[in-house]
Amino acid sequence: MDGPPSPSERPSVGTIMTRRVVRVSMDDSLREVRDIFERSSFHHLVVVDGKRVVGVISDRDLLKNISPFIGKMSEREQDTFTLQRRVHQIMTRKLVSCTPGNTLAEAGKMMVEHKVSCLPVLDDRGVCVGILTMRDLLAWSLVRCAGDDDSCPIPRAA
Repeated sequence: MDGPPSPSERPSVGTIMTRRVVRVSMDDSLREVRDIFERSSFHHLVVVDGKRVVGVISDRDLLKNISPFIGKMSEREQDTFTLQRRVHQIMTRKLVSCTPGNTLAEAGKMMVEHKVSCLPVLDDRGVCVGILTMRDLLAWSLVRCAGDDDSCPIPRAA
């Protein structure tokens, strides 16, 4: 194949996004968020107000906002108090999102430009139908570039 792929051949966000999205509300406690992160393999949760997506909270956001002494011998009451804070107090409110029809290149560019590691994927009604993470993009790139595919966007080392 010569030249760049046609728009119909470009992989879309909808083909690789994670469809199982864990949602939390703005009033959920950080204790609840911590429990979700401990039970799942997710690193990002979508914050909703009703059905409307209003932000994202990451495991890094959580770790920056709770005491490092929780669960340790030196834990104090004020340390456990940090788990009573609410999602809306620490979530990322500046929502950067994409649609299932965006190309992976468009989504990757958005992530780099806005310095985010995930994009909630919203349908035309604004409902979250998935999430795309840097890990999803990396996994797709590694699978695509595993063979002798000359269309691999990642330069090969000499």
